[in-house]
Amino acid sequence: MHLASFIFLAIATLNAADLRIDHVSVSGSDLKKMQARLASVGIASEYGGPHSNGATEMAVTSFADGSYLELIAIQAKPDPKALEAHYWSKQMRGEAGPTAWAVRVGDVSAEAARLKTAGVQVFPLSRSGRTRPDGVRLDWETARVGPESNGAFFPFLIHDFTPRESRAFPSGKPTVAGFTGIKRVVIAVRDIKASVQRFQKAYSLPAPEYRDDPSLGAKLAVFEGTPVILAEGEGLRERVERFGESPCAFVLGSKKPGAIRWFEAEKLGWRLGVE
Repeated sequence: MHLASFIFLAIATLNAADLRIDHVSVSGSDLKKMQARLASVGIASEYGGPHSNGATEMAVTSFADGSYLELIAIQAKPDPKALEAHYWSKQMRGEAGPTAWAVRVGDVSAEAARLKTAGVQVFPLSRSGRTRPDGVRLDWETARVGPESNGAFFPFLIHDFTPRESRAFPSGKPTVAGFTGIKRVVIAVRDIKASVQRFQKAYSLPAPEYRDDPSLGAKLAVFEGTPVILAEGEGLRERVERFGESPCAFVLGSKKPGAIRWFEAEKLGWRLGVE
């Protein structure tokens, strides 16, 4: 089956409570430097173009399952008001690294209604887009979920008006072949038990498995079968105070899964692993 057809079929059969990663976002102030640092650990990226907001631009590293890693940074000459108003302005200026995540849904309005019924705050739909360097126009709509910044705690919802493969695969194919996709999102939180309850309320998740992670200096709550890992601990306290409850690390999947291996944070400037 053709890759684009397979992705479309997967989206069409999603259950409303499923958490299927569309993409994850990494923030910084200088896109070229971010691309160079990602390349230094052996992961290529492709320039995706400026967003229509007049403030940001992005690069993408896409994977075979259709998910992708977005590097998002400040345009060379941004509109000052647009940059100030951007929901990730603090994260970009503060070189936050992991910032947000999004899930694909076939009907944003229907999923928003389901979440509202579950007692979860959902903001009005917002339409956006960008033009790729080759002139291809991309348009989509999103909905922010929860009171935190867009996609920080709960993933934001996204649905395409133009072909999604044009957004995920700028060159018509995955950027890298050595990884299967974005597998895990590690979210730094203040209160792990309260955060577990929030995810269970929103997505009817079973009880998580609790683990200690010395490398993060945190206790983890792992929702097996989903991308969600919640993390609370002294090693993350400063980050949470600075950027709020939000992703602190992303984990890629591999063809030979095993324990998480972290790339060199000193080279990359943020935490990325492979499982």
